[in-house]
Amino acid sequence: MQVQVNTSNGIDNREALERWAEGEIKQALIRFAGDITRIEVHLAAGSPDKGGASDKRCVMEARLARQAPVAVTQHASGTDEAFRGALEKLKHLLESKLGRVADHRRRDSIRSNDAIGAAPDEEPAD
Repeated sequence: MQVQVNTSNGIDNREALERWAEGEIKQALIRFAGDITRIEVHLAAGSPDKGGASDKRCVMEARLARQAPVAVTQHASGTDEAFRGALEKLKHLLESKLGRVADHRRRDSIRSNDAIGAAPDEEPAD
Protein backbone atom coordinates (compact mmCIF):
# COMPACT_ATOMS: atom_id res chain seq x y z
CA MET A 1 0.00 0.00 0.00
CA GLN A 2 1.47 3.28 -1.14
CA VAL A 3 0.67 6.47 0.81
CA GLN A 4 0.93 9.94 -0.73
CA VAL A 5 0.40 13.02 1.44
CA ASN A 6 -0.19 16.44 -0.14
CA THR A 7 -0.38 19.64 1.90
CA SER A 8 -1.35 23.21 1.09
CA ASN A 9 0.80 26.25 1.82
CA GLY A 10 -0.96 26.94 5.15
CA ILE A 11 0.23 23.66 6.74
CA ASP A 12 3.42 23.79 8.87
CA ASN A 13 6.07 21.06 9.39
CA ARG A 14 5.24 19.23 6.17
CA GLU A 15 7.91 16.53 6.26
CA ALA A 16 7.19 15.51 9.85
CA LEU A 17 3.45 15.60 9.21
CA GLU A 18 3.82 13.42 6.11
CA ARG A 19 5.89 10.78 7.99
CA TRP A 20 3.43 10.77 10.89
CA ALA A 21 0.39 10.54 8.59
CA GLU A 22 1.87 7.66 6.61
CA GLY A 23 2.54 5.69 9.80
CA GLU A 24 -0.95 6.35 11.16
CA ILE A 25 -2.62 5.30 7.91
CA LYS A 26 -0.61 2.10 7.54
CA GLN A 27 -1.33 1.13 11.15
CA ALA A 28 -5.06 1.88 10.94
CA LEU A 29 -5.64 0.24 7.55
CA ILE A 30 -3.24 -2.73 7.72
CA ARG A 31 -6.19 -5.11 7.51
CA PHE A 32 -7.04 -3.76 4.05
CA ALA A 33 -3.46 -3.68 2.72
CA GLY A 34 -4.17 -6.40 0.14
CA ASP A 35 -7.15 -4.49 -1.28
CA ILE A 36 -5.67 -0.97 -1.34
CA THR A 37 -3.13 0.02 -3.96
CA ARG A 38 -2.70 3.66 -2.90
CA ILE A 39 -3.99 6.19 -0.37
CA GLU A 40 -3.88 9.88 -1.24
CA VAL A 41 -4.23 12.44 1.55
CA HIS A 42 -4.87 16.12 0.87
CA LEU A 43 -4.51 18.45 3.88
CA ALA A 44 -5.50 22.07 3.40
CA ALA A 45 -5.85 25.13 5.58
CA GLY A 46 -8.85 27.38 5.05
CA SER A 47 -8.64 30.98 4.00
CA PRO A 48 -7.51 33.22 6.87
CA ASP A 49 -10.01 35.90 5.78
CA LYS A 50 -12.96 33.48 6.04
CA GLY A 51 -12.05 32.24 9.52
CA GLY A 52 -14.53 30.00 11.29
CA ALA A 53 -14.09 27.02 13.56
CA SER A 54 -13.61 24.48 10.76
CA ASP A 55 -10.76 25.98 8.80
CA LYS A 56 -8.74 22.77 8.20
CA ARG A 57 -9.77 20.11 5.68
CA CYS A 58 -8.56 16.58 5.08
CA VAL A 59 -9.58 14.56 2.04
CA MET A 60 -8.54 10.90 1.84
CA GLU A 61 -8.92 8.82 -1.28
CA ALA A 62 -8.30 5.07 -1.33
CA ARG A 63 -7.51 3.46 -4.66
CA LEU A 64 -8.76 -0.10 -4.49
CA ALA A 65 -7.67 -3.08 -6.55
CA ARG A 66 -10.40 -4.20 -8.97
CA GLN A 67 -12.87 -1.58 -7.66
CA ALA A 68 -13.66 2.10 -7.99
CA PRO A 69 -11.78 4.49 -5.66
CA VAL A 70 -13.51 5.82 -2.55
CA ALA A 71 -13.01 9.19 -0.84
CA VAL A 72 -13.97 10.93 2.40
CA THR A 73 -13.69 14.53 3.63
CA GLN A 74 -13.41 15.91 7.16
CA HIS A 75 -13.45 19.57 8.24
CA ALA A 76 -12.14 20.54 11.68
CA SER A 77 -10.49 23.33 13.60
CA GLY A 78 -7.09 21.60 13.66
CA THR A 79 -5.02 19.56 11.20
CA ASP A 80 -4.74 16.60 13.58
CA GLU A 81 -8.47 16.54 14.23
CA ALA A 82 -9.29 16.76 10.51
CA PHE A 83 -6.82 13.97 9.69
CA ARG A 84 -8.05 11.61 12.42
CA GLY A 85 -11.69 12.24 11.52
CA ALA A 86 -11.05 11.49 7.84
CA LEU A 87 -9.09 8.36 8.74
CA GLU A 88 -11.97 7.08 10.90
CA LYS A 89 -14.47 7.79 8.13
CA LEU A 90 -12.28 6.00 5.57
CA LYS A 91 -11.82 3.02 7.86
CA HIS A 92 -15.60 2.66 8.34
CA LEU A 93 -16.22 3.08 4.62
CA LEU A 94 -13.67 0.38 3.76
CA GLU A 95 -15.07 -1.97 6.41
CA SER A 96 -18.51 -1.52 4.90
CA LYS A 97 -17.46 -1.79 1.25
CA LEU A 98 -14.85 -4.53 1.51
CA GLY A 99 -16.69 -6.40 4.27
CA ARG A 100 -19.71 -6.82 2.00
CA VAL A 101 -17.52 -8.25 -0.76
CA ALA A 102 -15.94 -10.72 1.66
CA ASP A 103 -19.35 -11.71 3.09
CA HIS A 104 -20.67 -12.29 -0.40
CA ARG A 105 -17.79 -14.64 -1.17
CA ARG A 106 -18.34 -16.68 2.02
CA ARG A 107 -22.06 -17.27 1.53
CA ASP A 108 -23.35 -20.62 0.35
CA SER A 109 -25.21 -20.81 -2.88
CA ILE A 110 -28.88 -21.76 -2.78
CA ARG A 111 -27.93 -24.51 -5.19
CA SER A 112 -25.56 -26.24 -2.79
CA ASN A 113 -26.66 -29.47 -1.11
CA ASP A 114 -26.12 -28.06 2.38
CA ALA A 115 -28.46 -25.19 1.64
CA ILE A 116 -31.37 -27.46 0.65
CA GLY A 117 -30.84 -29.89 3.51
CA ALA A 118 -29.82 -33.08 1.70
CA ALA A 119 -26.41 -34.68 1.92
CA PRO A 120 -24.81 -35.48 -1.47
CA ASP A 121 -24.57 -39.25 -0.83
CA GLU A 122 -28.06 -39.65 0.60
CA GLU A 123 -30.60 -41.67 -1.37
CA PRO A 124 -34.16 -40.30 -1.46
CA ALA A 125 -36.60 -42.17 0.78
CA ASP A 126 -39.22 -44.38 -0.94
